[in-house]
Amino acid sequence: MVNNWLNIIQEYLIPPTCILCGNVGFNSQDICHACFKDIRRNIDCCYRCAETFETANKIPQLCGQCISQTPFFDDTYAPFLHQGIIRFLIASLKFNRQYKNARLLGYLLASHLEKNAEMPELIIPIPLHPQRYRERRFNQSIEIAKTVSKQFNIPIDTKSCIRNRNTTHQTELPAKQRHINIKNAFQIIKQIDTHHIAILDDVMTTGSTANEMAKVLKKAGVTRVDIWVCARA
Repeated sequence: MVNNWLNIIQEYLIPPTCILCGNVGFNSQDICHACFKDIRRNIDCCYRCAETFETANKIPQLCGQCISQTPFFDDTYAPFLHQGIIRFLIASLKFNRQYKNARLLGYLLASHLEKNAEMPELIIPIPLHPQRYRERRFNQSIEIAKTVSKQFNIPIDTKSCIRNRNTTHQTELPAKQRHINIKNAFQIIKQIDTHHIAILDDVMTTGSTANEMAKVLKKAGVTRVDIWVCARA
């Protein structure tokens, strides 16, 4: 109760401001209603990998790729398209360490998940290789996960799964080579006594990274692995 009153007082004295245009934010978030409406939604998509369909689908469907080769993960929740506002927020976070963007992206993702997703027992952000982490000095997926974790009171695990190979940036490779590049890049180093896990990342492009990590989690005994991402490219 005390925390609620403190939040109300803080919002009254220092109202949230839109990161994008500077207008007053809404729903206690750092984005105004006009900018929020301009975000491109990923509405008509494959329920397993969130690949966007060219035409609207009235019932949940699988894309051709997921039908021909079932991924190791079970469902993907990617509420937005990696375009415009969302792309700007993610890029500014990843390359300029705009931590306020991580908070906003986490709130936006959590708002979608609250209405659509079955809650897991554990959140695992996509890990960076130690060398990559030393270069960046932070992991954007962990920063987004902190807000999502707080919203749902679900713990974050950054210790059980590691990235044991410093792979080439996936964005630098064509789609066909991404699967090869990420193969055997993850390792479970601590026993996981959890049946349902959500892997959290900022963007899904081909799904190769998420699928490789889901594979090692399934081999470790995890029953269900969902993918939580802010955007689908």
